[in-house]
Amino acid sequence: MKAETLKKAILQYAMQGKLVEQDPKEEPASILLERIKAEKEQLIKGGKIKKEKPLPPISEDEIPYELPQGWEWVRIADLYSFKTGLSYKKELLDIKSNRMIRVLRGGNINNLKYTFKADDIFISDEFVKEELYLNKNYLITPSVTSLEHIGKFAYIDKDYNDTVVGGFVMMFLPHSVNILSQFFLYIFSSPYVREFMRDTTNKSGQAFYNISKEKLKALCVPVPPLKEQQRIVEKLEQILPLVEEYGKNEEKLSKLNSTLPDKIKQSILQHAVQGKLVPQNPSDEPALILLERIKAEKEQLIKDGKIKKEKPLPPITEDEIPFQIPNSWEWVRIGTITDVGTGTTPQTSNYEYYNGNVNWISSSSTGNDYITEPAKLISQKAVDECNLRIYNPDTLIIALYGQGKTRGQITQLKILSCINQACAAICIINKELLNLSYIKYFYKKQYNDIRSLAAGGAQPNLNVQKIKNTLIPIPPLAEQQRIVTKVEELLAIVDKLKKGS
Repeated sequence: MKAETLKKAILQYAMQGKLVEQDPKEEPASILLERIKAEKEQLIKGGKIKKEKPLPPISEDEIPYELPQGWEWVRIADLYSFKTGLSYKKELLDIKSNRMIRVLRGGNINNLKYTFKADDIFISDEFVKEELYLNKNYLITPSVTSLEHIGKFAYIDKDYNDTVVGGFVMMFLPHSVNILSQFFLYIFSSPYVREFMRDTTNKSGQAFYNISKEKLKALCVPVPPLKEQQRIVEKLEQILPLVEEYGKNEEKLSKLNSTLPDKIKQSILQHAVQGKLVPQNPSDEPALILLERIKAEKEQLIKDGKIKKEKPLPPITEDEIPFQIPNSWEWVRIGTITDVGTGTTPQTSNYEYYNGNVNWISSSSTGNDYITEPAKLISQKAVDECNLRIYNPDTLIIALYGQGKTRGQITQLKILSCINQACAAICIINKELLNLSYIKYFYKKQYNDIRSLAAGGAQPNLNVQKIKNTLIPIPPLAEQQRIVTKVEELLAIVDKLKKGS
C-alpha cells in the first residue's frame, strides 16, 4: 500500500471511531457540545464574533455513516468561526520598519504542519491589525489555491505577535477552550472532509479554486468525547510519523527502482568494453591482425577515391588509456579504422533547398536507437550546392552537443540520409571486419565520458575531430560478436525488469 493511501485510511478510521477503544464511562460528546455552545453564545454577546443565521438541524440524509455511542455529528460552524488572512497591496512590501511581520501563504502549509520558508514575505506591522495574529489552537488552510492544495490544514501550536496568514489563507478560530484543534486537524485532513472541500470549490481564473465558506460552515463532522479525542491524537502522533518514514523509504525505493535498470545497463556495457562480459578464446585471431586488415582496406578505398585521405591521427600515449584490456585486444583511435564525417544545414530561406526527395536529419533525431524517418526532406540541389554527403544505412550518428544524459546520444541510420552540423557520422569500412553493434554499444557506454573530456565548460561539446580521436578497445572479431550477443541477451532481461514483467 502506498504511504499516502495508508495515511488516508488511518485518518478515515480515526474519523469513524475505529482507531482507539471507546470508554462508556466518559462524558459523552453531547455534554461537551453544550459547553461549546454556551461559550459561543458568550463570544457573540461580548461582540467578539458575529451572530449569524442559525443553520438547520442535521438531517438523516446528511449523515454519511453511523458513529460509536457517545459521539455526535455537528456542523463546523458550531465549532469554529472563519476569518480570512491579511490582504495587502504589493507595493507595501517595499516599506521597511523596525518590526516586520511574517506572512504565511498556501505554500507554508503541508503534511499537517506549517513551516517558515526562506522566501517568506514580510510586511511592516503598521499594516497589520492585532486580531489577525495567529494564536494557539487556530487551524489554517489555503482558501484560494490550486485544486491539489485544497484541503491542506495546519495546527497553530503557539501564540504569535509577529506572524499572520495572507489573504488567500483562511483561519479557523475555535469557539471554546474545550475544542481540541489537534483532533480536528486530523478530522479536517481526512478524505471525507478534503473531498468535500474539493467538490464544493469555485474555479477562480485559470488555475485557482476558491473554497465556499458557506458550504464549509454547514459540513457535518463527528465529535467524540473529549478524552477520546485526546487518545486519538496520541495514537495518530505515534502512527503518522511511522507512515511518513515509510513514505520516505517508499520514495527511495521508487527512485532506486527507476534508476537501477539504467545502472545495470551501464554496468553491463562497462564489463563489455573492458573484456569482462564473455571469456576470451585463445584460438580467436587477435585484434592486431584484424586492425591491419581494416587499415589496408581503408587505404585501398582512399587510393580508389571513394573516401578522402586525411591527416594521420596522433599515436596513443600511456596517459590516454583509461583501463586495462585483455592481451588479444587493441586500443585504437576510431578515426583510423572508420570514416568519420558530418553535415550541414542548407540555408532555410532558400525554398529550392527543401521539400525534395533526399532525407535529412538533425541531432534531435538521435533520440531513438534507429532512424527510420527524416526530420526534413531536402532537394538534390541542396546536396550539390551545400556539399552534403548522403550516408548509407547502418551509419552510426552521434550527437555532438546539446544532448546530455537524458536525451539521445548515438543512433543508427536505417535510411539513406544527409545530416546536419550537430552530428558526426561513423561509417564502418567493412561490416565483415568490424561489428557495428559493438561500436554502437561502446559509444552508448562512453558518450558522457567522452563529452566530459571535451573542452567547453559546464556542458562541453564534441566535434568531428574529437570523435575521430576517440580511443576504443577492439576485441577479436569473433569476440565482438559474442559480446554483442551477450549484451543484447542481458539488456532484454533488464528491459523486462524495468517494465515489471
